[in-house]
Amino acid sequence: MRIDGIILRELHLPLVCPFETSFGVTRNRRILLAEVRSEGLTGWGECTAGEKPFFSGESTDTAWQVILNDLGPMLASSENVEHGGDCPKLFKLVRENPMAKAALENAVWDLEAQREGVSLSRLLGGVRDAIPCGVSIGIQPSIAELMATVERELAAGYQRIKLKCKPGWDVEVFDRVRHRWPSISLSCDANSAYRLHDAERLRSFDQFDLMMIEQPLWHDDFFYHSMLQRQLRTPICLDESIRNRRDTLAAIEMGSCQIINVKLGRVGGFSEAIAVHNAALERGVPVWCGGMLESGVGRCHNIALASLENFSLPGDVSASARYWADDIIEPEVTVTSAGEIEIPDIPGRGYEVRTDLVERLTVRKETIRAFAMA
Repeated sequence: MRIDGIILRELHLPLVCPFETSFGVTRNRRILLAEVRSEGLTGWGECTAGEKPFFSGESTDTAWQVILNDLGPMLASSENVEHGGDCPKLFKLVRENPMAKAALENAVWDLEAQREGVSLSRLLGGVRDAIPCGVSIGIQPSIAELMATVERELAAGYQRIKLKCKPGWDVEVFDRVRHRWPSISLSCDANSAYRLHDAERLRSFDQFDLMMIEQPLWHDDFFYHSMLQRQLRTPICLDESIRNRRDTLAAIEMGSCQIINVKLGRVGGFSEAIAVHNAALERGVPVWCGGMLESGVGRCHNIALASLENFSLPGDVSASARYWADDIIEPEVTVTSAGEIEIPDIPGRGYEVRTDLVERLTVRKETIRAFAMA
């Protein structure tokens, strides 16, 4: 696969509604897109790093520098990349920075699918024609506003409601939602907001029949999560702690979790995401696809990933309109009344990038040419 060039862009996209977690409030997204050109085809990837290094050690600005100065020139000048799965070996000299790596690797998988004339889903090994969808609801200004939001999302057909939580925004919230909707699939996501001394409070979550408690403790922990899981009936789901297949195996072996959230950026791209999926599948641990407030580019990659066999729980992949007044792909991602997203069966990612809109939204742009490391 001859790489003819890479165009790196930063776009600014305002969210339809502010999204609050235990990290803070996000109102606008600085999104990095990698456009990889090869032999008349164009693959697209998205870097899901946040504006600040709060979810992980990466941020928009660190990822920009690593892609521009290191990963981009490596890919642009490589003569050994034929498949998306070749990228991890190519990038191994660069430690960490999985979200930056994923932006480029996923674009190469997109190119490969186009070249082979198959959908990205099928190239990855997907087995589904549609994926079940849930929604992630941020911390709201009031419980009344939260209840209205939950009601609206259930009316839209979503199969699972996930509530962001933190100390002080948890027990009363769960109680109100569960009392109003006793039979819905309900989960919560703490983004590491609790500590082991909060175990008694976390045990009280058992009464609400939650599908899972996502990442209650430290972002890099397995050991204390294993201690906590032994005290809970509710399954723990690990997110930030799972960076690769080795972490997956360690967490399962230690009993740190019963469910795993797979995020493409967090694990470094499709290759490692598939490896995490397979390791969990072999050990009977279900996985689901998490979201990072992606634009349509990252969203269509999530759709393809979630078509794999072990993505058996509704993920965070939801409609474009929940986040953006005007998404950068067409058609925009929509959810059926049954709470599913239908997977496109056309070569590549399945959605066209609106390049005119991308250009209008671009605030900085760099081109990495194939001779950059010559």
